Amino acid sequence: MQAGKKYWLVGASEGLGRALAEKLSAQGIELALSARNADRLQELAETLPSAASVHPLDVRDLAQVQQVAAEIGPLDGVIYGAGVYWPMTAQEWDARAVETMCDINFTGAARVLGAVVPQMIAQGRGHVVLIGSLSGFRGLPGAIGYGASKAGLMHLAENLHAETHRSGVRVQLVNPGFIKTRLTDKNDFKMPFVMGTGKAADQVMAAMRSSRFQTNFPRMFSWLFRGANFLPAPLYYRVFGSR
Repeated sequence: MQAGKKYWLVGASEGLGRALAEKLSAQGIELALSARNADRLQELAETLPSAASVHPLDVRDLAQVQQVAAEIGPLDGVIYGAGVYWPMTAQEWDARAVETMCDINFTGAARVLGAVVPQMIAQGRGHVVLIGSLSGFRGLPGAIGYGASKAGLMHLAENLHAETHRSGVRVQLVNPGFIKTRLTDKNDFKMPFVMGTGKAADQVMAAMRSSRFQTNFPRMFSWLFRGANFLPAPLYYRVFGSR
């Protein structure tokens, strides 16, 4: 990341996205800011030290995504951090909420990437950063909709990396654990290793400066999720399944 580069930050109005906007702008990165709340975006843009433009966007609307991408023009990078979350068990299944989580957390990313990645490949350069989640590695109780949507996003990142790793387009997947935001305030359980948005944004910035495809944090907490992938299904669900 170099000063003067232009990044499209989707999901910039609050939480991790807002903290990332502040840190990127402090590094001299020009930002195109998108989220659904235009007022929050404008307020953020006015506080940033580097150039920032405001592009309100609902990622569920393909035509709107394509229009905003055309307005922004050529990019050096795109960061997709838009997301919604409701804790949910199978007994409390809310089909509309599940659909919204899938549509914003996963399908929205596919729409945004479709609007910018072909151009990046054509120009032989670009940087794609997708914000996944440790919850996407394997099924967990209470994560109906959210876990699946993040797993889909993480697999999309792997597909894209496989396609582009020799094209000059750099793809990175960043999977955080619990971050203290309006979304995680909905949880009624103790969240291990929970961190503030500023610290989480520092982790994302470090990942973006690295050469790694995938970064998982907090590191010690992430080992639990990565290690769980190696457990046989009967043992995994005996340990991690709903009681």
